[in-house]
Amino acid sequence: MSDAREPRVRYEKKNGVARVTLDRPAVLNAMDLRTHEELAAVWDDFEADDELRVAVLTGAGDRSFSVGQDLRERARLDREGVPRSTFGSRGQPGWPRLTERFELSKPVVARINGYALGGGFELALACDLIIAADHAEFALPEARLGLVPGAGGAFRLARQLPLKTAMGYLLTGRRMTATTALGLGLVNEVVPLRQLDECVAGWTDDLVRSAPLAVRAIKEAVMRSLDMPLRDAFSTPFAWEQRRRHSEDAVEGPRAFAERRAPRWQGR
Repeated sequence: MSDAREPRVRYEKKNGVARVTLDRPAVLNAMDLRTHEELAAVWDDFEADDELRVAVLTGAGDRSFSVGQDLRERARLDREGVPRSTFGSRGQPGWPRLTERFELSKPVVARINGYALGGGFELALACDLIIAADHAEFALPEARLGLVPGAGGAFRLARQLPLKTAMGYLLTGRRMTATTALGLGLVNEVVPLRQLDECVAGWTDDLVRSAPLAVRAIKEAVMRSLDMPLRDAFSTPFAWEQRRRHSEDAVEGPRAFAERRAPRWQGR
């Protein structure tokens, strides 16, 4: 078991990429309340640091991304009379968690290196891209534990899969393989574990090459318009699109293309 004083999350920055690692491999990267507190500080810093363009979220080791909530801690909290949670994390340590950071403007890539179960799967569903090793498994087993997928799994899975397919997994807690998840469109790419880092790097390299304001404008427009009528989406003033439209980068991209050179993004 991890020493209670040890950090639960590793946070590294390099070449515009933030690497966020859930670091409790002895418990398959289960997330306790302190993990959520540390993650909240990480996401605050990631959004605020203009040098960072994309985050990669993963779990330590090669067995598990995360198996979700630390149920041993939850059992202790139950014994102590701490109220049980429901949908969302408002009022709990680490709020807003990634699953409720609806205004996070930069892309997050989930690097799935094993089990993504319960809250771990919910974290992955909240990311913009998912790259998985071929031995990865996904599931929302809450129904088998007398719980609900309260970190958005019930909502996101039903939006990202056909309804009957989603309900099958939600109501039974059945697991899906990485290959099945790929076929359902839940993940972007599946590769052998030895190729996982190279594959993730290919995606992050492409993201870093893209214009930062354009990436943020596209993410905001897509996520905010999912439930809008198409007519309303066209007429909505998206904040990041207004910044991109009036930015130096909006001029630099076509100019660089015309001059047959790589663009020099300013991000402003």
